[in-house]
Amino acid sequence: MANVTVSRTIDAPAEHVWALWDDFAHIDRFNPYVASSRLINQSDDTGLGAQRQCDLSDGKNWLRERIIGYTAGKQMVVDIYESSMPLKSSVATLTVKPLGPARSQLTFSMEFEPAMGVIGKLMAPMMKPMFAARIKKLVKASAARVEGGDRRAAMA
Repeated sequence: MANVTVSRTIDAPAEHVWALWDDFAHIDRFNPYVASSRLINQSDDTGLGAQRQCDLSDGKNWLRERIIGYTAGKQMVVDIYESSMPLKSSVATLTVKPLGPARSQLTFSMEFEPAMGVIGKLMAPMMKPMFAARIKKLVKASAARVEGGDRRAAMA
């Protein structure tokens, strides 16, 4: 599996950063790549077992995710278990760490394995920079949102 990790210091308390990401049904409020998102199971809005569907902003792709690891206020592990994109598997780990009363660190790591067997394995090194750039924009957008901006400002 290929791995990409992006960290960012955010000028906001860790509980504010966590609250943004913990609103699991509404990642579309700040994710520049998601046009709409919604819960797709009857579990709680967040926490272990919560599932959502994200319809991507390209108008054709989608993915379904579920929380498979959860420590409230600290860490969430999300499995992309079904997608229109050529991924065999993908797991994202989001960690929020306080750095002080009004600063925190957000770390987003993603492990992924492309579909298409041997061809997919050969493509993984080429896909890493693309995933890294997208994750960097996503983390930047979440920082802008929690620091008082919006998702459009984060795309600049």
